Amino acid sequence: MVDPQVLKHGEWDVITPEIAGWEFVTFQVKTFGDGETVELPADGNERAFVNLHGDLVVTADGTEYRLGGRDTVFDGLGHTLSVPRDTAVTITATPGAELAIASSPATERHEVVLVTPDEVGSATRGAGNATRQVSTPMSPDFPADRLHIVEVWTPGGNWSSFPPHKHEHDIDGEAQLEEVYYYRLRDPENGWALQRVYSPERDFDLDVPVRDGDICLIPWGYHTTVAAHDQDLYYLNVLAGPAPKRTLQAAEDPALAPARAKWDDLGTDPRVPFVPVRP
Repeated sequence: MVDPQVLKHGEWDVITPEIAGWEFVTFQVKTFGDGETVELPADGNERAFVNLHGDLVVTADGTEYRLGGRDTVFDGLGHTLSVPRDTAVTITATPGAELAIASSPATERHEVVLVTPDEVGSATRGAGNATRQVSTPMSPDFPADRLHIVEVWTPGGNWSSFPPHKHEHDIDGEAQLEEVYYYRLRDPENGWALQRVYSPERDFDLDVPVRDGDICLIPWGYHTTVAAHDQDLYYLNVLAGPAPKRTLQAAEDPALAPARAKWDDLGTDPRVPFVPVRP
């Protein structure tokens, strides 16, 4: 398995297990041309589709599902469509529409499920300058095999995924999960954030700026993100792993986990939630 890495916008197209050096997660962001149709064959992978921009129609098992309602990821929560293995998919869209497509090998075949913004809602996590807005359309109790999908919005200057945590070992209180971070900035030209992934036991430390359209691949290691001042950050998380039971259990860095004890006194950042909960 390769080390955690950041790939810059324009340096990646489709993240496959071969490219990432892992087993489960495939990920891409598709931008549709005028009149373009995408057909995905039935195979052994379950898929998740998240609209990023524009309006799309996804046909699966003979039924049309409409995704859309936001011009950017900062205009509202997304639609997420979960499609099981052994299901062919056809996608049409308005010109320029952007669609995140994630897949993972699956053993069980579940039903097709469309999760709308009204159904999923969002939650405020953390406190002080570690406050962020989180939506989890494919949570551990979702009827899917391996895929988990999470959307996170972090106001400028705030920390996210804090305290740093990892999904590295299948042990009590922690699950082994491959994880993708796909970043968008409210100011795509000038915006940036910092991503850290580190592992004391592996003597590894990655500290790198990330910008609009970049992606981080995290097979192991503690990780956390901070948005630059006045630079609102969005990231889409895709997770999947070998655990026989769906779970997002994570182990926090014991050196930094005590920060949670101070949150009751800090209160939450009044800017959160700053993305409309309704589409």
